[in-house]
Amino acid sequence: MTTEHVLGTIVLLGGDEWTAATRELDAALLAASGSSEVVVLPTPKAFEHPERVGPRAEAYFSGLGATVRTLHVISRRDSEADDVVSAVEAARFVYLPDGSSLHLRPVLKGGRLEEALLSAFRAGAVLAASGESAMVMCDPMVDRRGGAYTVGLGIVEGVAVDPHYNRLSPESRARPHQLLPKGTVLVGIDDGTALVRAPGGVWSVRGTGTVTVFEQGRDVAYRDGATGLPLP
Repeated sequence: MTTEHVLGTIVLLGGDEWTAATRELDAALLAASGSSEVVVLPTPKAFEHPERVGPRAEAYFSGLGATVRTLHVISRRDSEADDVVSAVEAARFVYLPDGSSLHLRPVLKGGRLEEALLSAFRAGAVLAASGESAMVMCDPMVDRRGGAYTVGLGIVEGVAVDPHYNRLSPESRARPHQLLPKGTVLVGIDDGTALVRAPGGVWSVRGTGTVTVFEQGRDVAYRDGATGLPLP
């Protein structure tokens, strides 16, 4: 996706969504969305009690004065349902929690739900993805099975995200660095910390931790409030 088509806000969270650390950010995102409803897709949690996602999101967002609509999308078949596609297309704020990137990607990639997400995003919606879901939003995408790269959705192009960066061992951090494709910027994002791209294309950092940008052989750390990060 090229930047001239980007009209919404993209939020790439390092992990630990819907906690005290993200409360201020999510309040700002609700205001930016112009809506009091958040559409939640439990898809990444398919193998981690997806039935718990909706109630958890509802409890959290109710404290921010918002309601939650949880769409039961676990499989590719679920993602093709007319009511699911229509709900996402009309959404002003869509949230994908942390979970399995290797499950989420094939459910979305090349399907109707991916197109619905893109349609909402291009119409100005907020699209937030946490942890491994944030990885899927990017192309290329880090493959946690070995640190190599694979194809993501490409809502963010030329940037690869390595979430939970504060928890990774030096060895786990090193592999994506070593295999970084030419022309790609690798970004490590701590838990409770978000890399946010506003509709105008400006990148900023929100949250309690650090966003680490790796390009041309060096790491540069950014903290809450940093803006104008040198990213595509």
